Amino acid sequence: MADVRGSDFSELVRYSPKMMTTAGVLTIIMMVIGVVGNMLTVAALLRHSKIRTVAAAFIACLCISDLCFCFLVLPFSASQFFHGTWIHGEILCTLIPLVRYGSVAISLFSVAMISVNRYFLIAFPHLYSKIYTKFKVSLYIGGIWLFSYGVQIPILLEKWGRFGFDDKLGTCSINPDENGHSAKTSLFVMGFAIPCTIIVLSYANIFYVVRKSHKRLQAHSTSMRYKRSEMKITKMVSVIFVCFVICYLPLTIVKIFDTEVRHAPLHVVGYLLIYMSSCINPVVYVTMNKQYRQAYLDTLMCKMNSKLESQNTPQQHSKTHMSVSYLKNIVVNTSPKV
Repeated sequence: MADVRGSDFSELVRYSPKMMTTAGVLTIIMMVIGVVGNMLTVAALLRHSKIRTVAAAFIACLCISDLCFCFLVLPFSASQFFHGTWIHGEILCTLIPLVRYGSVAISLFSVAMISVNRYFLIAFPHLYSKIYTKFKVSLYIGGIWLFSYGVQIPILLEKWGRFGFDDKLGTCSINPDENGHSAKTSLFVMGFAIPCTIIVLSYANIFYVVRKSHKRLQAHSTSMRYKRSEMKITKMVSVIFVCFVICYLPLTIVKIFDTEVRHAPLHVVGYLLIYMSSCINPVVYVTMNKQYRQAYLDTLMCKMNSKLESQNTPQQHSKTHMSVSYLKNIVVNTSPKV
């Protein structure tokens, strides 16, 4: 059996050693930032009930997926940059791309589910409480994980491509099986194109509904404050999606137009952007949401009873109920009359 390292064929060994070392160091830095940032986010969500919303459940799913990526994928990616090839054997050359593809799909589907959640909250508030119960949210999240990894089972069984070392790319990826079949294109459609389409359509409808009902909302200051809070989360998730596309699109384009790896720096930069996606989300939470900033600060200072917990906590349920009811009225009143 051929050496999985592919040292005689790997494109990575032809890259500039200085560039490879720099890429390895940057990967380690992003791994540390991603582990700390995502762990802090999960801890903040667990400690502070004020930010434990339905959207937060999907954000936690996103964070856990990014943690898996940082813990299990990035150390081997850094090693590959430093050594210029894969040195960790065939079993890990199968498992690491499995985790990598699974984490990417989970992250993007989590953002898609948050986008759909925002849309139902704003456009169909009368259905919201029925669609987003705790049990159903658990099923949605479980479905994301099962689908993201389950769709790769045929690849593990070598019935739809196979995991292994790609001599041309110099990395562990999906190769054609003995019949010449590969799941790469299908995985791109199912794990990237479909959730991206869902996100774009959700936000297009969100902004349509918000623009349509803006004048009515301005006349109700109490509900408007709740609406602003929800829209801040909606905008935050839209920024996360934009960052995700910025991080993943360059490498996709490079692989399409440079299949022979003639422009090595572009491939390295593309990989680094993908790795950056696993640590950028906590930065977005901190910069765009005051409640998350406060929750992070309180978590770092080991405060269980923070300002988040003390502000109008007894009225939280009634306020949410009132706001959802108000949103229902807005949708009904702004609907075209027949």
